[in-house]
Amino acid sequence: MRVCPSPSGSEQVQHGAYLQDVSPRDKPWDIHKFAAEHVAGVFLRDAALAKQGARMRQCAGVLKFGMKQGEEGGKLRLRRAHFCRVRVCPTCQWRRSLLWRARLYQALPAIIKANPQGRWLFLTLTVRNCYIPDLRETLQAMNKAWHRLVMRPEFAHVLGWLRTTEVTRGRDGSAHPHFHVLLLVRPCMLGKEYVPQSRWAELWQECMRADYLPIVDIRAVRERPPRKGSDEDPFPVELPEGMSPGLARAILEVAKYSTKDADLLADDGWLICFAKQVRGLRFIAAGGVLKDVLQFDAETNEDLLLQSVKKVEEVERKLVFWWQSRERHYVLKEGA
Repeated sequence: MRVCPSPSGSEQVQHGAYLQDVSPRDKPWDIHKFAAEHVAGVFLRDAALAKQGARMRQCAGVLKFGMKQGEEGGKLRLRRAHFCRVRVCPTCQWRRSLLWRARLYQALPAIIKANPQGRWLFLTLTVRNCYIPDLRETLQAMNKAWHRLVMRPEFAHVLGWLRTTEVTRGRDGSAHPHFHVLLLVRPCMLGKEYVPQSRWAELWQECMRADYLPIVDIRAVRERPPRKGSDEDPFPVELPEGMSPGLARAILEVAKYSTKDADLLADDGWLICFAKQVRGLRFIAAGGVLKDVLQFDAETNEDLLLQSVKKVEEVERKLVFWWQSRERHYVLKEGA
């Protein structure tokens, strides 16, 4: 049996080794690919979704990694993979959330520098759960309500905004759509122009033209690092210059999956109806100084590779992992 160097360079890894054992940080590949296989199987049983299911079945079937020789830590870097980019594909949702996060980390320091007095708010806008066949109509109503909201006087001191849509599944099989919004505002919105949570709820009710008061949450993003000796955890990764742990956590929330894997796998009938309801809808929007920060109209297969270095180094070791359905793991097939 052929062997290949492990990422650490200190051991030999046999062909047939699992990706998650060779590189524990890459364990999410197994989790999301397994979920994608289930979703693809459900789609293939529905005539209207079969083409998407076929694409999803082939998504990220082979992963080609490189590791620069002599690099400390032996970090694997994804070099080649084919993504289906279907809206509800669990693998592509995961990669897309990482892409959005990376683009925000890259772009926001310059925006912060250009708006040194700006402050950040995190806004969550909800509506009552709806029946899954009514989801499309509900999302369209929410989008229209958002356009009314940004025209209100209370929005005048918002310098930029980034809004994502999340849909979760209710225990009764209903759908719970809601908006996560990151707002860059003038300092006065935390002072004399402060808009309390109760007023945000009233505004959202008026813009939704609802006969009930929806649940709304608005909070300032904490800019300071955790206090020494407190129970607050520091952010687990190194942050770009000028970005606080509080803002980084807000980015994680606004750039997360539009629908959790667990909700997609809970009920096949719900999944099929959900996929048809959201087809062609946009789940992300931005305005003001944040309008072009994500470039979400230009997503390519290469973007989802998340390569910081496009050119593959000749000195890299190459490791190729294939998805094995029976084992539910990516398995090493080639390495040198």
